[in-house]
Amino acid sequence: MQVIRLNALSDNYIFLLYEPQQNIAAVVDPAEAEPVLKQLQQLGAELVAIFNTHHHHDHVGGNQKLMQKFPQLTVYGGVEDKGRIPGQKVFLQEGDRVSFGNRTGEVFFVPGHTRAHIAYYFPPTSVNEPGELFCGDTLFAGGCGRLFEGTPTQMVNSLSKLRNLPDNTRVWCAHEYTLKNLQFALTVDGNNSELRSRFAQVQEARDRNRATVPSLLGIEKQTNPFLRWQQPELQAAVKSQDPVQTFARLRGMKDRF
Repeated sequence: MQVIRLNALSDNYIFLLYEPQQNIAAVVDPAEAEPVLKQLQQLGAELVAIFNTHHHHDHVGGNQKLMQKFPQLTVYGGVEDKGRIPGQKVFLQEGDRVSFGNRTGEVFFVPGHTRAHIAYYFPPTSVNEPGELFCGDTLFAGGCGRLFEGTPTQMVNSLSKLRNLPDNTRVWCAHEYTLKNLQFALTVDGNNSELRSRFAQVQEARDRNRATVPSLLGIEKQTNPFLRWQQPELQAAVKSQDPVQTFARLRGMKDRF
């Protein structure tokens, strides 16, 4: 399974999953239809599935046009998003499986950003390959999503599920927010040498207009403050020893950053 990153809107990413043997494709969170249709035309592939993580328009905006072009495709989303995702036919919950080509993905229920958010994880097929995590707006490179419909407790529980995945997992998050996320991270975790090194690399990449997605989960565990709420340095920065309160205060600081 190949993953092709497509640019959309101002800072969104759409991910096209391509299975060359069967010449089929699936798409994760099509903010717009046009980039997807252009890539499908170049591949000569048939679109068979849309995997939505949540209902926000910048993740489902292309659904209807893609369904018009490929009426047999299947639209997947979380069961709690019923009625909010255009064309949804499959209603997923924690522990469900989805199939694409010869790969099987696991579904995680990860509320916080929204009350219905899910993520898709495709485990590696060999020891030398990474896993693939499509996490929408729950986990970002260097950050996490705002809490629009969920609570800090929910988000900590959701991020804990993703944090427990193997370090060699590629994090395909849906926005190019990495540089600003790491700028904030330095204000609360500035003595973290791995974070400082990562910031310099990301700054150089963005200066050259290169994407910083996907990230690796192992790097996130070392440098992303929203996966490090149990670290004494971050608890000291927000004056709390409670993990959920530490996360909530960090998120509030980021909202105002």
